[in-house]
Amino acid sequence: MLLIFVDKITERLIYTLDFIFRDRKVEYELTNDWVYFKSSDHLKFVYSDQFAEGYTQLLPSTLLFDEAIFPYALTKAVFYREECLAFDKICDPLASVFFVLSRYEEYIIKQRDEHERFEARNSIQYQFGWLEKTICERWAEDLIAFLEKHLDADLQAQKIPVKLIPTFDIDNTFAFQWKDGLRGMLGRYRDRLQKDRDRQEARQVFESGGKDPYDTFDRVRELAAQGFEIYVFWLLGEYATYDKNISGSDVRHQELIREMSNFAHIGLHPSYRSNTSLYYLKTEHGLLEQILKRDVKTTRQHFLKLDFPATYNTLISLGFTDDYTMGYADAVGFRNGTARSFPFFDLLKNTPARLNLHPFAYMDASLKNYLKLSPADAKEKIKALFEEVKTYGGDFVFLWHNETIGDFGPWKEWKTVFDYTLSLKDEI
Repeated sequence: MLLIFVDKITERLIYTLDFIFRDRKVEYELTNDWVYFKSSDHLKFVYSDQFAEGYTQLLPSTLLFDEAIFPYALTKAVFYREECLAFDKICDPLASVFFVLSRYEEYIIKQRDEHERFEARNSIQYQFGWLEKTICERWAEDLIAFLEKHLDADLQAQKIPVKLIPTFDIDNTFAFQWKDGLRGMLGRYRDRLQKDRDRQEARQVFESGGKDPYDTFDRVRELAAQGFEIYVFWLLGEYATYDKNISGSDVRHQELIREMSNFAHIGLHPSYRSNTSLYYLKTEHGLLEQILKRDVKTTRQHFLKLDFPATYNTLISLGFTDDYTMGYADAVGFRNGTARSFPFFDLLKNTPARLNLHPFAYMDASLKNYLKLSPADAKEKIKALFEEVKTYGGDFVFLWHNETIGDFGPWKEWKTVFDYTLSLKDEI
């Protein structure tokens, strides 16, 4: 048992210590009773700026004891063996964990891209070169190593298990199939306008009785048969500028979704417009529950659109319990500094919420369209990300789309990148 003296016990502090210690099976207790602390026989340290001669002491910033959101002067410092954040010149690994895990900076920094998304380049991890590190796990292990040295003890911290989890967003179930009438004619016109030879050839194959190029659902079934746990997020929003899937009312579409639910976890991929419309979100959520004839508790936002804390509070109000949005479009890496799932902390309410966040390490389009990597370079990037998770623990979650794993059009040769990621399971 590790006994920690603090001046005040707060939700922020408990949340942070639970993240550091709970999954590592290190028992701890907080106290603000100095008499009890002094008389205890447990291993102990002081997280306070009070004078504590004879005890291992860590001087805190005010972050974990504040009840509001304040801008801090952030600089880089070294705590024990790892670089971490200094808040107004106070180096504090506990506050560093909370700052990144809670996405504190996203409540303060107002710059957004054209889709109202917080960009990776504005994050402190990106600016300090930490984005592709599970930096919160590194800080946690650094703190434990510091305590073990100064307490001359073995805290017997357990390693966090590693798991490989493929996930898919179904933005367009098919390229051509079931797109009849006006949408079919518009597709043909777009082909001629773009002069996309690959797409025209694919259409000719499809219209000759071949397979739709986006129909890679058999491949997803194979993954389930190989023992992968799979999550599929389905877009059912009405047709609009950024929502172009087949109607969720199409009975053929509904049957495919039900069939996929036999071997994959099916979650909602809320439409672009639903991010700012409770009506559309409730409608799409209800439709998916009607199709599956069960509650739907998992989700990932279309275009990875997040507005803290509004998006998550809306999801919670509709009964969602798990969200897989936590990552960037414009970069790869670990937005929350971890690959583990963890509860969302609402900084406005200053309390953790009943919504588990599942971060992902990379998205297919981030590698190809944003970072402009070749398939070979993408594999190297993925390998480095995986090694980070393998070393520090967590779920190596990665995001692809049904149309990007089929070796079709601009995604030719990228199936090899997807298959390479799957092969890393053998290294766990």
